[in-house]
Amino acid sequence: MTTADITARQALVRRGFALEYATLGWNVVGLVVLAITAIGARSVALAGFGLDSLIEIGASVVVIWELSGTDEDRQRRALRLIGIAFALLTAYLTVQSTLVLVTGFHAAHSPVGIVWTALTATAMFALAAGKARTGAALDNPVLRTEGRVTLVDGILATAVLAGLLLNAMLGWWWADPVAGYVLVFYAAREVHAIITSQHTERH
Repeated sequence: MTTADITARQALVRRGFALEYATLGWNVVGLVVLAITAIGARSVALAGFGLDSLIEIGASVVVIWELSGTDEDRQRRALRLIGIAFALLTAYLTVQSTLVLVTGFHAAHSPVGIVWTALTATAMFALAAGKARTGAALDNPVLRTEGRVTLVDGILATAVLAGLLLNAMLGWWWADPVAGYVLVFYAAREVHAIITSQHTERH
């Protein structure tokens, strides 16, 4: 590897760190905002999205740890940790969304939640695009996978936003737990993708 190649790779690694720190900071703030709004509105979608933010925080920490010293064993452990976090989120949201639908619980309106999820969707889509490009350039599977986590975060923010708007504007109380099921679908898909990728690498 030439000096120019080393310099270019170091620049990409620094960009990867910057993207992860930006994601980490956003989700730390988001965790506080979502906790307050979820409790105030008693919204399963906001609570689930808050847990997703917590997972994103953990995933960012894992990637920062992995970028600090890349090797195959560390990459496998990093991917496994991200997969476990998504599996826990899937289980929680399945139970909670089902309970809300069965009991017919009506979440309250949450203007702050609407604004925050709209901003989060925009931020996560931009960060995911940056991680996809940087991960591909570095040929780093952990950064690419976490980029998909961030993309899912943006999709989920959009789904939660739709549920909150439908509840606020049309009184569709069931849109809130349905948004929770959307989170379940994407979280389960990511668990499957991570498990499949690790199985493929072993064989």
